[in-house]
Amino acid sequence: MKSIKPNKVKIPRPPSIGEELLAIHLKEAKIDFVRQFRFHPTRLWKADFSLRGINGDILIEIEGGVFMKKGGHTTGKSYSENCIKYNHAALMGFVVLRFTTGQVQSGEAINFIKQYLKERKI
Repeated sequence: MKSIKPNKVKIPRPPSIGEELLAIHLKEAKIDFVRQFRFHPTRLWKADFSLRGINGDILIEIEGGVFMKKGGHTTGKSYSENCIKYNHAALMGFVVLRFTTGQVQSGEAINFIKQYLKERKI
């Protein structure tokens, strides 16, 4: 009897605590945003958030697991891949703002975003 191989189904990862909280902060601040924004035309790269700016889009990344020994963003491979991703975003004219979950929880992230938008009159 021939065995049947199950189809591999990619289950999307659930949003992180940092992402969920930043979405709440952005809504409270009445800042329009898009979640899981695919910014590259051929790569499958996504940013956690995108804000529309006058001079181009702003991408926001919440870096989770930064204090974990083998966190998703701190292994050599993941860190290197993120560098490539962020550099391509810069080549495309995006500003990339990066925050840790702790910075979102403390309010530092939303305060910086507000300051950034205010100073650039966005």
